Amino acid sequence: MILLVGLGNPGSRYLFNRHNIGFMAVDAIWHRHRFAPWRSRFQGAAAEGRLGEVQSLLLKPQTYMNESGRAVAAAMRFYKLGTDAVIVFHDEIDLAPGKLRTKVGGGVAGHKGLRSIAAHVGPDFRRVRLGIGHPGDKDLVYDYVLHDFAKSDRDWLEPLLAAVAEHAPLIAAGKDSSFMNKVHLTLNPPEEEPEETDG
Repeated sequence: MILLVGLGNPGSRYLFNRHNIGFMAVDAIWHRHRFAPWRSRFQGAAAEGRLGEVQSLLLKPQTYMNESGRAVAAAMRFYKLGTDAVIVFHDEIDLAPGKLRTKVGGGVAGHKGLRSIAAHVGPDFRRVRLGIGHPGDKDLVYDYVLHDFAKSDRDWLEPLLAAVAEHAPLIAAGKDSSFMNKVHLTLNPPEEEPEETDG
């Protein structure tokens, strides 16, 4: 069993916030891989299914972002999971919009959801960092992440979420680098060389 956690804030007012891209990512995985219906469990919304050969649980904590660790810890205790079985999808202001990076452990860079999870289970969980861009001034970050994506953002957001969902079985299988590379290639396909013609 692996645990795939999307970070966000519950409720309709936050639904399309930049801070909720983690929720959006696990929703896309849920749709693509036909997981069971969402149920209220572990202080969150949870859904079971399979990614390739791997039994998986999707979790959207309903505790608000700064208490996300409570839900994650509850699910980990129930399934007796270590941090190596936990993958957290979250917004990343230090990546350009539409960029994605994976990492294991590290700091939390002021992200309240990551800080809460690290406080409850330690820092060594796996992360999928979903770039949303930076507003340009650290004093603007709070309002920026709690505002909705602009309509123009759909041009990169929808393809990113679709690519994450398509290649999710790779990260479920522990192939984090392959997952990252496949998502990148899906979003940035190599240009075909023009065929040479005589004359």
